[in-house]
Amino acid sequence: MLSKKKGQLILVEGEAGSGKTVLLISIFYLISTLKDDGSPLRQGFDHLKNYVLVNHDEQLKVYEDIIDKLNLNYKKDDVVSKPTHFINSHDESDPADVVLVDEAHLLWTQGKQAYRGQNQLDDILKRARIAVVIFDRNQILKTEEYLEPQQIQNMEEKAMKQNNLIMLSNQLRINANKETIQWIRDITDKKIIKKIPKDSKYDLRIFDDAKEMYQAIRDKALGDQKAGLSRILATFDWKYNSKRKPDNGDYWMVSTGDLSLPWNLQLKQKGRSLKKLAWAEQPQTIDEVGSTYTIQGFDLNYCGVIIGPSVKYRNGHVVFDPDASENTNAIRNRTLQDGKKRKVASQLLPNELNVLLTRGVNGLYIYAVDNELREALLRLQR
Repeated sequence: MLSKKKGQLILVEGEAGSGKTVLLISIFYLISTLKDDGSPLRQGFDHLKNYVLVNHDEQLKVYEDIIDKLNLNYKKDDVVSKPTHFINSHDESDPADVVLVDEAHLLWTQGKQAYRGQNQLDDILKRARIAVVIFDRNQILKTEEYLEPQQIQNMEEKAMKQNNLIMLSNQLRINANKETIQWIRDITDKKIIKKIPKDSKYDLRIFDDAKEMYQAIRDKALGDQKAGLSRILATFDWKYNSKRKPDNGDYWMVSTGDLSLPWNLQLKQKGRSLKKLAWAEQPQTIDEVGSTYTIQGFDLNYCGVIIGPSVKYRNGHVVFDPDASENTNAIRNRTLQDGKKRKVASQLLPNELNVLLTRGVNGLYIYAVDNELREALLRLQR
């Protein structure tokens, strides 16, 4: 901290639910409340310029709320922002002291909108003495976030040279035994489905009817059980456009079987104060379907996941079908470092499912649209 050197990278890696964001919030609070008491270790701490960056609208609301609750006397817009705002408003000649980057797998690795650079992390490091970066390669979701294996290796080597590579290995979100956690991982990592393990701590269920699953999640959230925050999520396999309404109705819908619910961010909030809350915390969203765009980085007590038609089961393996996905951010071409355009959906679509399946703290309910996938899941549940 006492060094004036610019671009020091502290890289924290860990899978979904390993406590990365909790660690980042703790660091932010610690460095924001440190005072210069005259000791060598705290010299100059009174005037540190600290920032939190996250490239996710819902997570941004959470950090703004944290600033309020901690009474840190900061202007929220000055301290918590998206990466593009930070990059465009800070000069390399006057670097920040500490920049904390949450969900760094969402940073852009190509120019987009108001960002004119080629790699947001590189541009942040040019404007920071120390950058603490939270990263999970299995949560990269869009082509504009895509990193080639060599780029990830280079980032890790940079941190290792400074003895600043930290790997978090414990699963702190999912309250399940190791066999259950591995069962979830095998679907996206190994593309296989094993027999569902018995687990007295974790409620893992497969449904043959999407509407029944929705009702079960609704009961968890609103019924006598009062199980806490519970929501329905889905892979991005149904059309959605935030800028206009569909031609045939008021809402873009997720429809499968007898179930038809609006996609997230469409039902109106009752009360201005709700706008400050993240999607999952707003009461009306129990009757919407969330996506990675609204749920990434968040915990749910119980999570119901509709696995859409882009995920199939063929010849004993889970198969991802880009032609059945509506997630244009994942299925379009990406220009690689060699200048060639390539499809990277085979890596991004499993990441999407990984994010959805790892939200539930106490339970995960699954309904699969693909008949063969649903039958395989039901068979292995028995």
